[in-house]
Amino acid sequence: MNILFLCHRFPFPPRRGGKIRPFHMIQHLAGPHSVTVASLVRSQREAKEGEGIAAYCASAIAGRVTAPVQALRMLARLPTAEPSSMGYFYSASLARRIRDLLRTQRLDLIVVHCSSVAQYVAHVAHIPKILDFGDMDSQKWLEYARYKSWPMSLGYRLEGTKMLHAEKQLARRFELCTATTRAEWETLESLHSARRTGWFPNGVDGSYFSPVGAPYQADSICFLGRMDYYPNQQCMLEFCRDVLPRLRAQRPNIKLDIVGAAPSMAIRRLADIPGVVVTGQVPDVRPWLHKAALSIAPLNIARGTQNKILEAMAAGIPVVTTPVAAGGVDAVAHQHFLVAEGAQSTADAILRVLANPLERERLARAGRARVLSNHDWGHSMHRFDALIETHLGMGPDLGSVSEPRKVAA
Repeated sequence: MNILFLCHRFPFPPRRGGKIRPFHMIQHLAGPHSVTVASLVRSQREAKEGEGIAAYCASAIAGRVTAPVQALRMLARLPTAEPSSMGYFYSASLARRIRDLLRTQRLDLIVVHCSSVAQYVAHVAHIPKILDFGDMDSQKWLEYARYKSWPMSLGYRLEGTKMLHAEKQLARRFELCTATTRAEWETLESLHSARRTGWFPNGVDGSYFSPVGAPYQADSICFLGRMDYYPNQQCMLEFCRDVLPRLRAQRPNIKLDIVGAAPSMAIRRLADIPGVVVTGQVPDVRPWLHKAALSIAPLNIARGTQNKILEAMAAGIPVVTTPVAAGGVDAVAHQHFLVAEGAQSTADAILRVLANPLERERLARAGRARVLSNHDWGHSMHRFDALIETHLGMGPDLGSVSEPRKVAA
């Protein structure tokens, strides 16, 4: 089988959320099949690092884009019905190379990860196509509008509305549409436009993220995540303003490590607070996890699965998170991790773990066991295979065995 796999961020190395899921999908499909990866690169460094994908696929093509040009493409779409996101992820060179590929090679299946790049192949009608929305981007933009001040709130509301319309149109043009969590799948179903739908979860590499048995620092907490991502910025600014002082009142020596690439100026200023470290990009997040008593994910804006939660739980680090972020993890609140809402409730949950080593050990063991059983990549890819077999009539080897049929998800 010849498969074209298209994704919005070049999926190697798989160190960030937008790259991890497509990488594992590619790795899985490329086992028995010939997979051509098509994506975008934004710098020479990213292009060089991306060469490592060669070990996981038959070939790869990339469109090089630059921030100024992509910004202009976004602006050009403001007065149109097309989402600006489509402009940000558009490359004329990549579009041309995909057209050439479609013309010169026989493809048996097209898989797209992220709606913003579905534009490249939405018109293709003679090849079965899967659109893995992952998260429903329209809902993310509409949620941003609630937290941004005017006129940015208006811009995000407009983008969310346009993206919602685009998602409905795209869902009609793909034989199968998928999402990351049951909640995202329910949003996809609510569009009432997709032919066939389903969902399969994100996973975690439990051998890479594993406990080390080394002593931890009893007053150390950490947050993992790229710090050029607005939901991460928003929650850390709010946490340091509203929760950290409450923690300090009970445990004056508490330390917070904010671990993630590309921190904004506002995030870098948090390092002026005694005990707060803003690392910027680090070669390996695991040492920061392993020294922490617990990991926090106090997100107010969260779609899909937060990989930071899975990674911490797999590493045997207890997690305190919010209801909206917990919804993307197949785990039970207060059994596998702690879920809290509001500054005082969050502070109380953190202090509960810091003050009780036995409770920390209970959560560490239960959390790791849960993600290994419910968020294993092998299990997730088995679900992906089952969706393809059920909805596209293709067996485990993706060979056609029957006519596609409509089956309840």
